[in-house]
Amino acid sequence: MQEHGDQPDPTDPTNPSDPTDPTGPPVPGESVSDPVAPGLTTRTLDARSLRGIAHPLRMRLLNSLRRGGPATASQLAAKLGESSGATSYHLRQLAAHGFVEDAPEHGKGRERWWRAAVQSLIFDSDQLEGSDPEVRGATDLFLHEVATTHNRELSTWIANRDDWLPAWSRAADMSDMTLRLTPERSAELVVRMHELVDSYRTGTPAEDDPESTQVRIHTHVFPVQED
Repeated sequence: MQEHGDQPDPTDPTNPSDPTDPTGPPVPGESVSDPVAPGLTTRTLDARSLRGIAHPLRMRLLNSLRRGGPATASQLAAKLGESSGATSYHLRQLAAHGFVEDAPEHGKGRERWWRAAVQSLIFDSDQLEGSDPEVRGATDLFLHEVATTHNRELSTWIANRDDWLPAWSRAADMSDMTLRLTPERSAELVVRMHELVDSYRTGTPAEDDPESTQVRIHTHVFPVQED
């Protein structure tokens, strides 16, 4: 799974108060969340870094910095509905694991600004096979938080869709399909879907195009029990 971050766009009207990019198609067995953009800093999670990021508030903080740009602990607290003490503590923990860093060029006086140090997280299940129970617990928390984020973003769109031009309602999609596949064919499908999404990065509308905005794309591929 890869968790990708867009280039920060503070003016983006779709930018939610919480969230979760590699430079190529995903490797089968990885999970992915967010778009792919060349030139963004990518980090593959190992056992130690997974334990450092697998916390709901830390994941929301990192996603907020990735998508909204640099901010202070107080600004993030107000944005996410948390105390500044909690955001400050978890930002320091993220910094200790290399996920965020100081942004001194934004600071004024004693104000401490933070920015995302990585724009893409890659979760590769193959690298974590045989891990101890603590890592398996961190894995479950991380993946559940990604799923919660997807649900939150989709619910936000449904609740606010009347605020958008009718063209966006016609351009949005909520679909589900069922196929019979082998693991190999399923992995091939994932790669091809991501290649298709990546192809839309060329010829992207300019930021000053009044009809353009960031678009979130979620993909879920998983097996189900048959009746």
